[in-house]
Order: sequence, then C-alpha cells, then structure tokens
Amino acid sequence: MDVLSDAIAAMRTGRPHSSRTVKRGPWGVRFPASDGAGFHVVLQGSAWLLPPDGGEPVRLGVGDVVFLAHGYGHALADHPETPLEEAELGPDGSWPKLRHRGPVRGDDTLMLCGAYRLDKARAHPLLTDLPPYIHLPARLGAHDRLRAAVDLLGAELADPQPGSDAIVLALLDTLLLYLLRSWWLADRPEGPAGWAAALNDPAITAALQAMHSDPAMPWTVEELGARASLSRAAFARRFTALVGRPPLAYLTWWRMTTAGRLLRTGDAPLGTVAEQTGYASEFAFAKAFKREYGVAPGRYRKQVGTA
Repeated sequence: MDVLSDAIAAMRTGRPHSSRTVKRGPWGVRFPASDGAGFHVVLQGSAWLLPPDGGEPVRLGVGDVVFLAHGYGHALADHPETPLEEAELGPDGSWPKLRHRGPVRGDDTLMLCGAYRLDKARAHPLLTDLPPYIHLPARLGAHDRLRAAVDLLGAELADPQPGSDAIVLALLDTLLLYLLRSWWLADRPEGPAGWAAALNDPAITAALQAMHSDPAMPWTVEELGARASLSRAAFARRFTALVGRPPLAYLTWWRMTTAGRLLRTGDAPLGTVAEQTGYASEFAFAKAFKREYGVAPGRYRKQVGTA
C-alpha cells in the first residue's frame, strides 16, 4: 500500500457519510467543530464559505470543492452577511442533510456534502500539515479524476439503485484520496515543502513505502538509505528535513500507529500484533505500546471496543 492510502487507512474510524443538499432563498448554516474531516462541492448555483480561521469569505462556484481536514467549525451561506442557523450533528457525528422538499429549481443552490471520522489521537503528519481548509476551484482540465468521483457520488445519492450503499461508501473513500492527492501533488509556485515535498521526492517516497509495506522488518538507516539510493548520512538528513523526524523515529511511530489500528479493528492475539509490528516479544511490544499510548495494549483494545 502507498503512503497516502496507508495514512488514511490508519486514521479512519466509523463510516463516512454524505448527502445532496438543496438550499433556496436567503440561507446560512454554521457547522460546529467535529471529530473528523468534511467536504462541500457546489453542483448548482453558488455559495460562500466562511472559513474556520476567521479569514475572508470565499466564493464558491459550480464545480468548486472545499475540504476541511481538521473538523474546525465553519459556515456556508448564500451571502457573507446572511444570518446563520446552527446545524446540529447527528448521533453518529453526521452532518445534517438540510434537504429542501420539492424539485430543484434553476435558482436553487445544490451541494454535495460529506464527512469522515478520523482518529485525531494518532493523526498522521500528512493531515496535520494541511491548512484549515483547501479550496479547489473548478478549472477546465484540472482534477479530472476528482471531478469524475464527485459526479458518480452525486448520481448515486440523487438516484439510489441496488448496491448504492456499498458504492457510496467506496466512492467516499475514493473521493477523500483524490482530494488529498490533488492538494499534495499540486504544482505550487513556491515549490513543495514538508510532506508535499516528501511525496514528490522519489528517494524519500521509496523509503517510506518500504517502512509502510513491512513495518515488522528490522530496518536500519543504511538499508533505508539503500532503498533511496543515498548514503546513510545524506538519506538521514534529507528524510529528517522533509518528514520532520529521523527515519527510525518515524518507523517507531508508524509501528505504534499500525498496532493501534490492528487492536481497534481485529481480534488477533497480542503476540501476533507484536510480530506484525516488528517486536520480538509480547513484553517488548507491550512496553513500547504503553509508552506511546499511556495504557497497556489489552486495556486499549477494551477501551476502544466499548467507545
């Protein structure tokens, strides 16, 4: 699995959700902060995003996509000065559908909205590096695969058919990856930095993929440098500068993140989890896990199982 897909899989919890939203006349909705990430796409009409950082309102036209990675509170409205009504999240953390009954008129605003639940306690730096919001304006020839996923998701929500439930979930996962790919791999006038630069660096990407594909491997800096076709010292400097921590420190962090996911989502014995994450004994694994999470792995599994 590649680094971006792996990072998202490690953080995802629960089921994503989405809806088509029709708004008519003066309207404004304030979305509270949530434990996850969300997106809005304008399918018809226009809207204004009132950003979570209190910055200038952003006009959204047809085809524009906004992604909010950190679950910050924000608002949408037909005009920046329209009074806002408070939106309440559903019991499962879902955003309100805010549907308008009746056919969609030419002057209505039609939006596609959705949200993902993420484990912020183990947030991958790929996501923590993101700005408060990402605005991807509609441009001819830009983000073609993202647009295709949006069109398919909108069609399934507008006209559900047999199998739509599974298709919608798969499309939401696909859409999230396309959103992040569009941002991380975008050409920037100032050039990529941080994790954007890491994902654009073939040498560092090769080392990251090696660690992600086999965290149980007893990697050394020399071996990872060889994967990157760099000397030990050059690789360590480059990796630390782009990723934000030394190679073996990142490997330990990724092993513990993988262990948390295995404990949350499966019932494998602790010895098996220890083996899959590179620890020679269950005792060594439990000690490292408690140092990282503050609780023993068995207790952690019970806690997340009852949450």
